[in-house]
Amino acid sequence: MDTEKIALLIPLLSIFMGIGLAMLAIFLDFRKKRDMFAMHHKERLAAIEKGMDVPPLPPEFFRDGRACRSRVHSDFLRRGLVLLFVGAAICAALYRVQRENYLWGLVPAAVGAAQLLYYYLARPKTPEA
Repeated sequence: MDTEKIALLIPLLSIFMGIGLAMLAIFLDFRKKRDMFAMHHKERLAAIEKGMDVPPLPPEFFRDGRACRSRVHSDFLRRGLVLLFVGAAICAALYRVQRENYLWGLVPAAVGAAQLLYYYLARPKTPEA
């Protein structure tokens, strides 16, 4: 293959892989919720057959597992350091390859610096568990 075909395949492959991974994540989340509801439904039917009180549905069934996770203050430190070093690595790599575009690495570095600044300025009043 020549370089023009490879240069065309890279963005196409990344788009298809990104869409495919997103679809896989949605499908796996759906399957997990379906199995949880089916298991809970069987338990409820067994309780009804035995004449027991039917337990209510737990509130975890109605929440998105990723959205209800609370952020810990130390997450900002970790994210800030990761983004700062990723930005520095991008700057160094682009400076070596294309000297005119190396400043694009400052974008993730600035986000990382903002995360670190928030970590140091918004310290929690109580110690974390």
